[in-house]
Amino acid sequence: MATLAVSLVYRHGRLMAGKRAKLTSCLQQKLCRPCPFSTISTKMNRAAIERSMPLSAWESFGIWLDDPVVLPPRISALQYKEKIANIGCVSQIGKRRENEDRFSIAELSAGLVCFAVFDGHGGTDAAEVCSRYIGHYIQQNLQRETDLEKVLLNSFLQMDSDFIQNVYGLKEGALLTSGTTATVALLNETLLIVASVGDSPAILCHEGKAKQLTDDHTPRRRDEQKRIKDCGGFIDWNSAGDPYVNGRLAMTRSIGDVDLKPFGVTARPDVNTVELDHTKDCFLILTTDGVSGIIEAQEVCDIVKRCQDPSEAAAVVNEQALQYGTQDNVTTMVVPFGAWGKHSTSLAHTSFGRMMVASSRWS
Repeated sequence: MATLAVSLVYRHGRLMAGKRAKLTSCLQQKLCRPCPFSTISTKMNRAAIERSMPLSAWESFGIWLDDPVVLPPRISALQYKEKIANIGCVSQIGKRRENEDRFSIAELSAGLVCFAVFDGHGGTDAAEVCSRYIGHYIQQNLQRETDLEKVLLNSFLQMDSDFIQNVYGLKEGALLTSGTTATVALLNETLLIVASVGDSPAILCHEGKAKQLTDDHTPRRRDEQKRIKDCGGFIDWNSAGDPYVNGRLAMTRSIGDVDLKPFGVTARPDVNTVELDHTKDCFLILTTDGVSGIIEAQEVCDIVKRCQDPSEAAAVVNEQALQYGTQDNVTTMVVPFGAWGKHSTSLAHTSFGRMMVASSRWS
């Protein structure tokens, strides 16, 4: 009986060894046939199959993924500079007699870029001065200060102070009512610092979603109303329900507006710092209220996501605002980041009501 058992085990072992040898021989024959699509040598294939032959039972368990695991890409300094070099900015007069919008793009130092948008009122003087000299003020403050938030704060206050002194020095009454909003962004490889006065917004598109980086300084805000009233000013509401400082200015912070500075209108900006993630942050948008007053932030982001490049995106955003019926100048600046084109939008989101008003079908 014992002899029979040993014989059966011996025969079974020879049978299994024969099957394995036959399987190995067949695989080797297949490997000898050249594959036109293979980039791996025959020896490497044979070695891999031989290693996989004695599979343990536990190796057949587990979950196997259909797609490979892809780690987030790293944005190199070179790729970052290539993105920043491709900036789109378009400014149009719209339905106004004069374009009082201004913008500025300047590389202040190695790796530090300045983007700015100004929406002038009461003439172009304040906006023109700011767009020409904002880089000069920032560079001066960079020599004395390393904190970029303080650099922007001091630059705003100095620009406003110098403008006021020049207005009084020229003794031109017309310049007393010239002013401008200001939205300025400093950008290096990892940080975005945004300072603003007025109502020209800055919008960051993060993973396809709009993130507002600025808050409009309008007389509707209670904290802004309080400062104006504490300084002896007042808020006047027109027949359309819009509030104005001393019946003249639709914002509570600006550069210029010399006649309203004693009544609480200040050039002190709100400053916001964002740490960029180039695998998730798509682009930055700076606009004037000719755009933001008629198109919501998320809709602006959706429009930009459908465009091929930032220059096209800036033009399309402006054209959309004009089509919706804006009466103001329109300026849009689009700054691409590492995730540009990653979160696309295939469907257009439009406002039927605004299209009716723009086409004057209800008049």
